[in-house]
Amino acid sequence: MKQLFAIDLHDYDEADSVFKRPSARGIILRDDNIALVYSLREHYYKFPGGGIHDGEDQQAALIREVQEETGLIVIPESITPFGSVMRRQKSNIVPHTVFEQENFYYFCRAEATVTQQHLDDYEKDAGFTLLYVSLDEAIRVNEAYRSEDFFDEIMIQREAKVLRMIRDRLKQDGFPAEG
Repeated sequence: MKQLFAIDLHDYDEADSVFKRPSARGIILRDDNIALVYSLREHYYKFPGGGIHDGEDQQAALIREVQEETGLIVIPESITPFGSVMRRQKSNIVPHTVFEQENFYYFCRAEATVTQQHLDDYEKDAGFTLLYVSLDEAIRVNEAYRSEDFFDEIMIQREAKVLRMIRDRLKQDGFPAEG
């Protein structure tokens, strides 16, 4: 998968240990909107998806994570790579550790039926909810997002940049007929 861009804050010591947490994220378009996870507490949008478990392949992680966070069931044969984003910065949890996350983004479709979410405690606390919104609205909200947790701000800046890249690609290639 081609790398779309990288974010490396260089805010760590080169001797620090590295914690790697790759993730898979879904780009699910329906009508003229995109399915995103909205944080009711923090007021930002993120792509549905999350960490890839050891031994799990990216597409299996994508299907599992999208269902857990949104209740949407990804149609496996619809999965198409978009690109990846590498993120490296000082961990906000473990001292002397670099957080390294390669985020793998995939276009995919989902079944019409929405099942129950299966959220982790931190996701429940954040008020994660599935919303279909326009790309412009999601970009506007994420570009305005500020947090006391700089770590989260970097994540949302990443999501805003990927949203802009998707919008640019759709302007060039057109919006897909089905979502």
